[in-house]
Amino acid sequence: MTTSPWEPVSARTASRRRGAVLERAILDAALDQLGTVGWNGLTMEGVAAAAQTGKAAVYRRWPSKEDLVADALRSGLPAFDTAPDLGSVREDLLALCRRARDAMFSRPGLALRSVIHECDTVQAERFHAVIMDGVVEPTLTLLREVIERGIERNEVRSDAANGCVFDAVPAMMMYRSKVCGCEWSDLEIETMIDQLMVPLLRPHGA
Repeated sequence: MTTSPWEPVSARTASRRRGAVLERAILDAALDQLGTVGWNGLTMEGVAAAAQTGKAAVYRRWPSKEDLVADALRSGLPAFDTAPDLGSVREDLLALCRRARDAMFSRPGLALRSVIHECDTVQAERFHAVIMDGVVEPTLTLLREVIERGIERNEVRSDAANGCVFDAVPAMMMYRSKVCGCEWSDLEIETMIDQLMVPLLRPHGA
């Protein structure tokens, strides 16, 4: 099969992509669109154009905008699978919070925030499992590991391994990011850990 010399180079390149390569291009385009125009501005047509493919190629794989965005988030969110182990609970929490900060301001993080901030209640429910399985539960698991390790080293009070304590860091980071526009510099993270978490975790009587 020959290609017309008058066909645009981008179209010829896009037409040759198949399977996983094309799907990756579409998912990447969806993440980019979420980060730039947001959930409300994202359209299947806009994603297709950004991925340099046809709208039909998008709809064949994802019948709705919600399906596409859910898969894009699942594929793009960073893995939170290893807790820092730097010798002290303070250093471990600093490293974990920096990792969470970097994820929040990454391309998938910006995409996720646009979904959280802009979706209505019904739409947000569609992404509940993606957010819980991809972000919330892994983060809480690593926080639990860091705090329980601190208890074993007698750095942390024995009753600190509970839901309220585990929620403190993500709640603080999300609140200040969303409401106050905080970008969480290294200094701001250190301040939070030293003024909030270290006193909260300190053993009784220490």
